Amino acid sequence: MNRSNQTAVITGVAGFVGSHLCDALLKQGYSVYGIDNFITGQAKNLDHLESNSDFHFIRADVSQPAANYLPKLLEPDVVYHLASPASPPRYQAHPVETYLVNSIGTHYLLQYLKTRASQARFIFASTSEVYGDPTEHPQSESYWGNVNPNGVRSCYDEAKRLGETICGVHTRDFGMDVRIVRIFNTYGPRMDLADGRIIPNFIAQVRSDHPLTVYGDGSQTRSFCYVSDLVEGILLMGTLQNLAGETINLGNPNEEHTAIQTAELVKNAFEKPGLELLFKDLPGDDPTRRKPDITKARALLNWSPKVSFAEGLRRVRDSFSN
Repeated sequence: MNRSNQTAVITGVAGFVGSHLCDALLKQGYSVYGIDNFITGQAKNLDHLESNSDFHFIRADVSQPAANYLPKLLEPDVVYHLASPASPPRYQAHPVETYLVNSIGTHYLLQYLKTRASQARFIFASTSEVYGDPTEHPQSESYWGNVNPNGVRSCYDEAKRLGETICGVHTRDFGMDVRIVRIFNTYGPRMDLADGRIIPNFIAQVRSDHPLTVYGDGSQTRSFCYVSDLVEGILLMGTLQNLAGETINLGNPNEEHTAIQTAELVKNAFEKPGLELLFKDLPGDDPTRRKPDITKARALLNWSPKVSFAEGLRRVRDSFSN
């Protein structure tokens, strides 16, 4: 389908997910305005787009009013708000930037659209972290969560929850087409191997022949979704009709593994089965279980993940040799 007359804005475009989303939109014929300030995004994720005339990069802080950085005559058809540090070490290193971009940054973007492009769709990248350390398993969108409001992860968890509140106000009170995706653990090429999350940590360690660091007793679980599957779900959320006001989980419920199991799978994928595990204390407020209920995604988007964890890890391994 030729969608060359469509314009998209992506905040956090130099991030892992943002850069893949940008590629997918450009492939569909969109003109893309990408925003990033490189607090955690990486310029190298955009190097391949340097000569693409449909891609327009703007270096800016998205926690500022959108009119300060978006072109005056721009009336986007869709805005994907992904800007935010997303790993505990990164958002704990930038707590103020994290809560601002997810709260006031979301407000500013929606207010900009309200006055400039009120028919535009707005997709807010929320997170499975809104569920905190869940008492419901798997987690459905109707679950309100179990979040420490003043813990070491709250600058991210509560900022995303406030971002969702702001989205809800603009849907209900201003009649705007605002949609929320709650993203569960995602992996794939262009991950920042220094960001401190479980898959990047393990891959960095196996590539350097170091022991794999497991926190706590290693029984805590995560569910892993390959980036191409996630991007497909985000695109559907941005293009399908009649989804205003919806909140939908995007993740892979078929790939829930303990930390120890994950370490063994990564070692096997990189052909380093002999590497040892190094156990350390569990970080504060670390969730014990995490798995999405994607019933809504299946029903409303006709979406479910296709790439197995084993295949995804092989693709990641191969990406380092290309």
